[in-house]
Amino acid sequence: MERTMLRRRALTASTAALAVGALALAGLTGVASADQAGTTARAEAPGTLPPGLIKALQRDLGLDAAEAAARTGNEYRAAAIAAGLEKSLGASFAGARVSGDGAALTVATTDASEAARITGAGADAEVVGHSLDRLEAAKAALDEAARNTTPRGVPSWYVDVRTNRVVVNAADTSAADTFLAAAGVSRSLVKVNRSGERPRALADLRGGDAYYMNGSGRCSIGFPVKRGTQNGFVTAGHCGRAGTTTNGVNQQAQGSFQASTFPGRDYAWVATNANWTPRALVNGYGRGDVAVAGSTEMLEGSSVCRSGSTTGWHCGTIQQRNTSVTYPEGTISPVTRTSVCAEPGDSGGSFISGSQAQGVTSGGSGNCSSGGTTYFQPVNAALQVYGLTLMTSGTPTDPPTDPTDPPTEPGGTWAAGTTYAAGATVTYGGAGYRCLQGHQAQAGWQPPNVPALWQRL
Repeated sequence: MERTMLRRRALTASTAALAVGALALAGLTGVASADQAGTTARAEAPGTLPPGLIKALQRDLGLDAAEAAARTGNEYRAAAIAAGLEKSLGASFAGARVSGDGAALTVATTDASEAARITGAGADAEVVGHSLDRLEAAKAALDEAARNTTPRGVPSWYVDVRTNRVVVNAADTSAADTFLAAAGVSRSLVKVNRSGERPRALADLRGGDAYYMNGSGRCSIGFPVKRGTQNGFVTAGHCGRAGTTTNGVNQQAQGSFQASTFPGRDYAWVATNANWTPRALVNGYGRGDVAVAGSTEMLEGSSVCRSGSTTGWHCGTIQQRNTSVTYPEGTISPVTRTSVCAEPGDSGGSFISGSQAQGVTSGGSGNCSSGGTTYFQPVNAALQVYGLTLMTSGTPTDPPTDPTDPPTEPGGTWAAGTTYAAGATVTYGGAGYRCLQGHQAQAGWQPPNVPALWQRL
């Protein structure tokens, strides 16, 4: 099987689609909350998901409308609980995941005495031998070795919280052993899987609402963004280089690549001219576009859907985050590994979980007839590197959905639409807060409302 880089389907600017595709935050009418230690949580009743998203979840995960709404709501709640527990468990934290249609949360720790804290927060506790920090350090050593020499016969590697190991997918044991030796990583931390995957880029095929590079190659829009007052969009880095000009789906002049990274990472951003208006939407292929409300990263095991021009909507689950994958051009890390299928032409397409943007399609293996594995480049990384703001359903450039004026916000430095990294500090309503988990802020996520994301100082 080949692992491929898959170009993405565009987000559209239809105001009618906004009315059809409006989606509550992460499929919820309210927001899940957890205290600073992750010991309590609350989930509101799920809202209505767009018809196209429901159909894709039903087809690929066997869920009906009610089950799809409940699952996306539970997954968001689980992410909030896990964020609080990661903070409170500290060095003993060994990862979190959800499983089953009900998105049951499991949190792992190396300290058996912390099991009660985990179960008290509403999660299943699992005691394991290796902390997440230790496994990620081993993976970082593999990444460093790959930067020096592209590993032969090793298409991908990642931390697998289910097995509490670093998984190395390799053509054979010899290739894996050579890679581990070069990185100085102990085999006791590693599980080797046999794999015949051969990743490659698919830059020459369309994905999503097409755009054309230098009047020839074709790719797809990722998520619309802003940088200051400049409109644009993020996309896959292998689509073009800085200076590459683009035409839109209508073949009219659109913009140019401002920055691009590939290999190593796989993201880029394009600045567009005044004829193009960014909208917080993912194309739903005639089934109702999906509104983007934010970019909270979902846990491993969460459902996720992809929009791409070749195969439309397809869904699956997040398998492993912080994965490294090797293409002929070099190694890309970190990307997120999923069970979603994709085909040539889907490259760059939107990955979204509920209403939360996850990333842009990078590459994959297999197809949508027999199934496959697809990787996405997390969108938050591109936003942070390039200083971009994700267009969300609460941004001022979107058509208003409520004619009433929003309530006046209390003073402070916190602002919706800003990307905050873990450790960042803000003020809000006269109090100081420290960011616990990197995220794109949005309306309703003020620091006092989401203690899973902000700790009061």
